[in-house]
Amino acid sequence: MSDRSSIEWTEATWNPTTGCDRVSSGCDNCYALTLAKRLKAMGSAKYQNDGDPRTSGPGFGLTVHADALRVPYGWKSPRTVFVNSMSDLFHARVPLDFVRRVFEVMADTPQHTYQVLTKRARRLRQVADRLEWPENVWMGVSVETAKELPRVDDLRQVPAAVRFLSCEPLLGPLDGLGLDRIDWVIAGGESGAGHRPLEADWVTGIRDACVDAQVAFFFKQWGGRTPKAGGRLLDGRTWDQLPMTEPVPAG
Repeated sequence: MSDRSSIEWTEATWNPTTGCDRVSSGCDNCYALTLAKRLKAMGSAKYQNDGDPRTSGPGFGLTVHADALRVPYGWKSPRTVFVNSMSDLFHARVPLDFVRRVFEVMADTPQHTYQVLTKRARRLRQVADRLEWPENVWMGVSVETAKELPRVDDLRQVPAAVRFLSCEPLLGPLDGLGLDRIDWVIAGGESGAGHRPLEADWVTGIRDACVDAQVAFFFKQWGGRTPKAGGRLLDGRTWDQLPMTEPVPAG
């Protein structure tokens, strides 16, 4: 967890769980897996649990950290918080009781805005009615290719105040993407030594769908060897829209 984050669309990260397993093509070059391996080598206590080498790796075994639940209470100023940048709160091995405790913390700290992102959209949908959904929780799902579009349908059934999509790393066109009951879309290319290419028409297709539906659109990066290698300009401008309660203007 960190009191500050370099991720463009958030301000801080909070990891009440760490570790995960690969579930789709977007996981192939997982930044969190690489970072967990490094943190394990550095002796970080939270990253000593190894995951299954077939789906995870050193320091990336799913681990619940009850002591981390107190962290948001200690932040004096309001901030936007990405929950579980190093894990997935809706992983099958995270007990539902612990998920409830995380939601209780978020409800208890309404001065903060929490962004929860999952690839386990089916479990999210299945347990959503057993959770209390405070207004300061934004819920999102990852959609890297058209194969993951059913995750959007699962998200639509969740009673979150804000529903968002993270199309990063974007690995193909999202033809047929529907944005009904979606408030925000983030898109971006992959970065790192093994980064996969990002086609401009994949991005503009999503951007145009957002403009037509008056949904906030945030373009994070083109990607490349480093996150900033390709810059952030799309058609000569940056797209930094955030979800609002009113319709988002095209410009």
